[in-house]
Amino acid sequence: MDQTVQSRSGTAISARMARVWRNVREAGTVQLGLTLMLMCVAIFIARYSWVLPVGSEPTPLTSEAERALYDLRAYYSADLVEEDKRVVLVVYTDQTLIAARKRSPLDRGLLAKTLRTLDTFEPKAIGIDILFDQPQDEDAELIAALRAMKTPVAVAYAAKATNPDDIEYEQQKYLEEFIAQLKGSKAQPASIRLDNTFGATRLWPTINKGIPPLLGRVMLAEAGEPAAAFAGYEGAIDYRRPMYQDSVLFPPAQIDLFVDPDPEILPFLKEQYAGKYILIGGDIVDYDRVETTFTSINGEVPAGIAVHAEIIAQMLDDRVLTPIPTWVLWAMAVLVVVIATLSALLEWPARRLALFGIAQLVIFQGMPFWLQVQDVDTYGLPAVGWLIGWIIVFTAVTVAARASGAVQRNFATGALGKYIPRDIAQAIIDKPELLSLGGEKREIFVLFSDLEGFTKMSHAIPPEMVAKLLNRYLDLLSQVVLDHGGVIDKFVGDAVVAFWGAPISRPDDGLRAARAGYAMWQAGEAFRAEVAAMDPDLPKIGKTRVGLHFGEAVIGNFGGATRIQYTALGDSMNTAARLEAANKALESSVMASREFAEASGLDWWRQMGRVQLRGRATPVDLFEPAPEFPADDRAALAEASALAASDPAAALALAKEIAARHPNDSALGNLARRMAATGEGGTYVLD
Repeated sequence: MDQTVQSRSGTAISARMARVWRNVREAGTVQLGLTLMLMCVAIFIARYSWVLPVGSEPTPLTSEAERALYDLRAYYSADLVEEDKRVVLVVYTDQTLIAARKRSPLDRGLLAKTLRTLDTFEPKAIGIDILFDQPQDEDAELIAALRAMKTPVAVAYAAKATNPDDIEYEQQKYLEEFIAQLKGSKAQPASIRLDNTFGATRLWPTINKGIPPLLGRVMLAEAGEPAAAFAGYEGAIDYRRPMYQDSVLFPPAQIDLFVDPDPEILPFLKEQYAGKYILIGGDIVDYDRVETTFTSINGEVPAGIAVHAEIIAQMLDDRVLTPIPTWVLWAMAVLVVVIATLSALLEWPARRLALFGIAQLVIFQGMPFWLQVQDVDTYGLPAVGWLIGWIIVFTAVTVAARASGAVQRNFATGALGKYIPRDIAQAIIDKPELLSLGGEKREIFVLFSDLEGFTKMSHAIPPEMVAKLLNRYLDLLSQVVLDHGGVIDKFVGDAVVAFWGAPISRPDDGLRAARAGYAMWQAGEAFRAEVAAMDPDLPKIGKTRVGLHFGEAVIGNFGGATRIQYTALGDSMNTAARLEAANKALESSVMASREFAEASGLDWWRQMGRVQLRGRATPVDLFEPAPEFPADDRAALAEASALAASDPAAALALAKEIAARHPNDSALGNLARRMAATGEGGTYVLD
């Protein structure tokens, strides 16, 4: 009897599906043609949601979402491991550069002495992630040290053909001359090129003819441990995560430790470094930093040397991720379309159909995570494409079969007619109700920037040049905001308004916003140099000024029935704008309020007194980012600001003393002058 019931049930479902499909066919030739076309589009998206089939251009809209989802599953499926003691890092740090009084190129004298010391430790191999692409006084000493090495050494190599952003022709020529002098020694050239496709290093670099093997490959081969399984590997880097929150996989040792080390510690050092793979490079704030698969999740941008260490560890562990064949990707794209069509043809109650749809969603979106855990290379697996393809087909078939599809068409038409900021596109995909008008109070980090002198210059050059320069400038600054996870609120001429903390709040929003403010000023300086080099006859462009504040604002969609804008309103926005404008009078470039500085979590701020901003009754304590400012002077500035209200004379004397030690620092000189004219409570009133 059960079989009879099942048979009748199956027959009934088949009959309903046949009836619905007949309705689809009877909808008309145009409607049927449109449905079939959308099914083809869905197959295309379900297969090519990462990159277009011609070239390596990212597929609009879906590519960014695919990379974000890949980063997410790669991060949470990554192995949690303890410190990897097989690979050790010897690094130049910012403290090394300060002590050496030499920033670029990195001091090769230190390197030569370090190599001689490390050679006595008998490591397996040494890799140098530093390009010797321009002459330095210590070159002869370094070449002699390299030629004398008993340990195999992989020397960094790059070519303009594969690293156009890192090396010029003249630099490559010098590099090749340098490496030629090592012929016959244990030092071999090795490529340090990393794949930075779509702004992050997720993949092993492609293997190019005429280019030496990758740094890690050379090191293992020279050490007698060639990773045969990785001979032609170009798949994903299988990053791992530290098991403990405050630990790192490859703890770095400062290179200074190996320069003329104390004989008493040599046995200890040898014990630590004997039989290891040693990588030498930079771990410097603004030098060779690389965004990885994990950067969009944890915000960390490690040094490039750490990525090479991960590649070496992956080879040592023989962690070859299994690629997904192309035919499987095509089969899955077709399967998604078939299942979506069947789902649309089912005449089930809405609740039952919703549960069926959720089950499919769990399967299709859970499969990439499951495959990732099973050591399958899911980079390029179109998880978002499957979802979008399913939605397209389900909607297309439903519209053709039922008149209720007009509701979806009207919604889509209305949504396409409105301005949706790129920064909240994903949030709207997840929650379509975000398109409704309204707002909520949130504490946000606000950034205002302005380009000094651009308005004046725009009157002196042709309009087309104004548009070209403005677009270039806004592109640079916008990228800074996006790279640091911010939301671009609006452009006002050459001014950029951005904020952090909405629509999604992250624990490190303050850190991101602070670094973005400083990076925005740096981008402005780079723009000035670029314009000056472009045409010396163009009027000089001033510096980029930035104001930063943290406070409460109303965040949400504001507008009307036909156009909305996601933006922030409130006193916090006004304060940030006032701080930006105050930079001119303060002779500074980036200025933040106390609220912003304290909430950022950074320790690079120097206190710059208290002012009453134009149009505001409440005084504001000023803080300026100064990463390289001496700690003693930073503390002295805080003391001067604290004394300004109770002992103005002592505060002034201390401010003058600090300014005298930094005669070229205009902001410090300005602070000293303001200290001499402060009013009640140590507050200086800006005109």
